Amino acid sequence: MKIFDDLKPHMDDQGRLISWPSPRKGKGLQEMALEYLASRFEAGQRYTERQVNDLLNKLHTFGDAALLRRELIERGYLQRLKDGSAYWRTPGEPPDTEHKDMGSRGFG
Repeated sequence: MKIFDDLKPHMDDQGRLISWPSPRKGKGLQEMALEYLASRFEAGQRYTERQVNDLLNKLHTFGDAALLRRELIERGYLQRLKDGSAYWRTPGEPPDTEHKDMGSRGFG
């Protein structure tokens, strides 16, 4: 079983999140979603808040980039300057997410 298989019910055929997984099902699905989103940010690149929001808006359909941005920061997938003027992916790679194998559903 691939690591993102459990996340597929929360995604459309273009690899966008269509819903935020419920914490009642455990934080595992939320962590999986955050790993997926974080993997789309380039290591070593700085982003403005607008660029972060633009990228997140391309990766989900439920219209809450602020929620996703906050979760990515609070759980350590992204870091930012105190004034919010720059964001970047936390150094190191997220766990092996096998997102390249999701290409058959348009996730790659």
